[in-house]
Amino acid sequence: PFCSSAHTTQFTQPGWSYLQVDGHLAGGGSFVALTDGLGNLTIIIETMTHNHSQCIRPPLPYFSVTPQRATFYLKGSFYMVAALQVWHSRLGFESGNSSLFQQLHPVKVCKGSFSLDLNVDEVYTLTTLKTGQKCGCPEPPPPQPFPSNYKDDFNIRNPPFSEAPNFADQTGVFEYFINASDPGDHVFTLRQVVVQRPITWASDADQTISLIGNFQWVNMTVTCDIYIEKKHDGGVFIAGRVDNGGIYVRRTKGVFFWVFADGTYRVTGDLAGEEILMKGLSGVRDSAWHTLTLNIQGTSASGLLNGYPLWENVTISKPNNGWAAIGTRSFEFAQFDNFHVE
Repeated sequence: PFCSSAHTTQFTQPGWSYLQVDGHLAGGGSFVALTDGLGNLTIIIETMTHNHSQCIRPPLPYFSVTPQRATFYLKGSFYMVAALQVWHSRLGFESGNSSLFQQLHPVKVCKGSFSLDLNVDEVYTLTTLKTGQKCGCPEPPPPQPFPSNYKDDFNIRNPPFSEAPNFADQTGVFEYFINASDPGDHVFTLRQVVVQRPITWASDADQTISLIGNFQWVNMTVTCDIYIEKKHDGGVFIAGRVDNGGIYVRRTKGVFFWVFADGTYRVTGDLAGEEILMKGLSGVRDSAWHTLTLNIQGTSASGLLNGYPLWENVTISKPNNGWAAIGTRSFEFAQFDNFHVE
């Protein structure tokens, strides 16, 4: 839980350094100690059991943790510390009764030493700082489905974040962009900015893609203004019923409406562009704004370019539902504006 990080972050600051300590407890568990070099000390202790410490990789070697009484010895400039503030979390995995980030009575330090009775699956912070506080944030609102009618014109001059809300980039990075050369209609846009395939953790796609919406969507109309920046072989898409992301993004299926800088278009059933449902000429070129519209109703899809029908009556067999999406043919600059899905 988030309180585990609070055991460190509320009682240290950038510039603090770790002290050289043994770090192992006789009955299992570990501890670290940090100082600001100005007399303040923070000790974090954890007694998490093996089955509650596992990560997906690599496999965690077996270890045991048992209840214990641990004695700590402060030396050097910390020998004169008289008391330490105590914050405690107990994670009740079996009982479901957890106690998270509670302030306990200070522990007295006598001649540089103190003892604690430690149980399993606990986290302690002992510190000379008196600044800790338990979060008093209100309960978050109940979950709700993504709005069935959603618009974003990206018109924000000083965004609090570089990325637009609700878009979930799966490959590539889509950021707010100020297009200073535009006469006015598309000054503020969303731009795909990764132009070289990065070193990836998973098997990312060769195309960039950002998802948005509700995975349960079936029928939808996606509209977006697009601007191809890469000359000759650049391309962008809008999509619906997109069924995958994350580590499975390369195998993503859906309905993808592509336009390319060479004046052609394609409709494909996959992100890789291998399942071609329709293709032809569009007249689209790079360095110009165009409006794409993708309409999916039942087992049929159609597409508009700048408000006029470009293709229609494409039969869709699968997927049956999925997200909306935008993206590019490769790792290339491209801009998007006035996104709307309903």
